[in-house]
Amino acid sequence: MGQMEFKMERTGLLEEGEVLPITEYALSNSYYYVLGRSFAMSGNYTTLERIKAKEGKVIDIKETPKGFYVTVEYEDS
Repeated sequence: MGQMEFKMERTGLLEEGEVLPITEYALSNSYYYVLGRSFAMSGNYTTLERIKAKEGKVIDIKETPKGFYVTVEYEDS
């Protein structure tokens, strides 16, 4: 099992336990991931950090001074 953190702009969009699709997007030399219907977005990951999971389960939602963060657990392939 792996975990990934996503930044969410506002609260109330997701609940713990939800299983959502993870969509991968490629940049010139890295990748980023979008959770569900653009509920939250990951930071950039290098090719070595790239994940193959197509869905993940929300295990934690927290509010910090910098915004809302969602932790998703996914199955490693």
